[in-house]
Amino acid sequence: MSDELQRITAIDDPYLLLREVTKRLADAQQEVTELARLRRRVVQDLHAQGLSYAQIAEKAGLSRGRIHQIRHTGPAPEGSFLGAGAVTVVTPLRWDAEKKRPVVAMADMNSGKRLEELAKSYGLAVSSGHVQVSGEIDLNRDGLIVVCGPGMSEAMKDLYAQDPVLGWEHPEGEPWALVDRRTGAKYNAGADIEPRRPHDVGYLGRLPRPDGNGSVLAIAGIHTAGSLGVVHLLTSDLNSLWGQVGERHFSTLVSVDYDPETDEPQSVELLCPLYLHDEETTA
Repeated sequence: MSDELQRITAIDDPYLLLREVTKRLADAQQEVTELARLRRRVVQDLHAQGLSYAQIAEKAGLSRGRIHQIRHTGPAPEGSFLGAGAVTVVTPLRWDAEKKRPVVAMADMNSGKRLEELAKSYGLAVSSGHVQVSGEIDLNRDGLIVVCGPGMSEAMKDLYAQDPVLGWEHPEGEPWALVDRRTGAKYNAGADIEPRRPHDVGYLGRLPRPDGNGSVLAIAGIHTAGSLGVVHLLTSDLNSLWGQVGERHFSTLVSVDYDPETDEPQSVELLCPLYLHDEETTA
């Protein structure tokens, strides 16, 4: 019996015992999920290196059938792109002058719900939260996926400023733009320039937390359609993205053509490479 289990079983208060057991079961389930994900990842990596399942089974002391089962069942390794164990999907609150209360824009709500569904499909525990109307958000938490641009939050503006390659620009009197410092290319939303068209640009990146003890997966569009486009890319191509960046710090830009009536993405593609930040800072 582990020390933690001994501690819990020694609790006399039945209500405290119930709370502690429930919490421990949730933590244990998350740990089991992540161990199963890691096990499947190891088998996939070894097979990709050229080892047969029979060779992997022999070296690991497991049956070939068990290795095949591990390879094809359990949570997929690419789920770690989103986080480990549990994630919190955060969307921004906006002040509605007519309703006189904070609301979430429909496109942001859709982005958040789709991210939650995606994370759940990979066996991750999911909760939700909001960037306050004031822009306040605690970024020093594990498993954060934040859908919010720099214009709505000073904390997010500071987070994006850590990106060594891609940046947000907002000159006085001009619309927001995204800039690739590597190439010098500047990208505007189609709604902000002539001739106007239903096109937006989204940002996707994994950036270091302010306290340096983890990362934040950041998503934003110049307008909300850009965020929806980034989420569409994640839901349709997560395995490829994870294969290229793993769990490293990175960023990229996404071109999004969308339905002007619904903001729903119709065509989504990368505008630039997936920039790995550790390579950029050492280049």
